[in-house]
Amino acid sequence: MSTLNLLLSQLKNNPINWALAIFLTYILRYFTFSNKPPVVRAKHPEVLVFKNYTPLDLLPYNGENGARILIGVNGSVYDVTQGRNFYGPGSPYANFAGHDASRGLAKNSFDEDMMVDPHGPIDKLEDLEADEWQSLREWVRYYISKCVN
Repeated sequence: MSTLNLLLSQLKNNPINWALAIFLTYILRYFTFSNKPPVVRAKHPEVLVFKNYTPLDLLPYNGENGARILIGVNGSVYDVTQGRNFYGPGSPYANFAGHDASRGLAKNSFDEDMMVDPHGPIDKLEDLEADEWQSLREWVRYYISKCVN
């Protein structure tokens, strides 16, 4: 009797051998086929080149049609695209997107009348009270810690 015939007859006669054969097949399959997920290369986000923005330059960066979202705060511009849920169209801070948000942040107001006309002169914020300046400084610290500047 050949070895193969002997193994087959042992396999037929004893159910424990079936269990061992299934277990060995599983182990062999586990070690021969990789369970690793396919490698997906990370896509680098679009790089913004440092530049000086005017209020008109900021207008297109309001998050509409999937565009980046930039806001101006006290003379600096911050990329808040990662916070699209907060700054994108229809969100609570949407009126700040693509604008200088300094006055609205200082006064803790989301009203449209807090936004400065981008076609007019730059808001110097000369009429802010001390507590409003403190609020604005806190927002600047927040944006420096969270956003690309």
